[in-house]
Amino acid sequence: MFCNHILDYYASLKPNWRLPQGVALIYPFDSPEVISMMNAYYRKFYNDESERHFLFGINPGRLGAGMTGIPFTDPIHLEKVCGIPNAIKKKHELSSIFIYEMMETLGGVASFHQQFYISSLCPLGFTKEGKNYNYYDSKELYAAVRPKMVKAIKRQISKYCKRDVAFSLGQGKNFKIFQELNQKYNWFDQIIPLPHPRWVMQYKRKTKQVYLDEYLRKLIR
Repeated sequence: MFCNHILDYYASLKPNWRLPQGVALIYPFDSPEVISMMNAYYRKFYNDESERHFLFGINPGRLGAGMTGIPFTDPIHLEKVCGIPNAIKKKHELSSIFIYEMMETLGGVASFHQQFYISSLCPLGFTKEGKNYNYYDSKELYAAVRPKMVKAIKRQISKYCKRDVAFSLGQGKNFKIFQELNQKYNWFDQIIPLPHPRWVMQYKRKTKQVYLDEYLRKLIR
């Protein structure tokens, strides 16, 4: 089952990463509550053997996957939209708001999950001075984590993955790096960039519908 494949992948991630000075690792998978939420989520939406198209974000953030273990899913959406109760402090995360609105434009959470799987190029996230820090924010960090990124991508796409196209959540550095990796490893026939949800919500919120329409147009091909 796809759910077992995903859960086994997350169980394989360990917090023994060597990082540049001042960069801290986000590792939520040592929490029994996070593991319980992940089990409920993935068994609810991926309890089959169908292939999906994969979407890759940057890396987990503090208030989304850093709290729930599930990409772009904050505790509020996990409970109210996905129907998975949790005792985590209820706080919205901007990217999660956009992603779940996008899912509604594609027919709702059940329909979306039947067609797509969301992950990230870098499987674990980072903070620096208490703020989210991306894997590409320094050459030193990217060099340190690149081998783990490649290993994580290979493991995830080894089953249940449609290889004709994958999507980059991020049209700038994330897309550029994804393209470079794909050219070397030939994972997918094509990488299609999509605007990053946080960028939309932070800088383009008044014209959010334009970007929701773009997702709909590019995802439903």
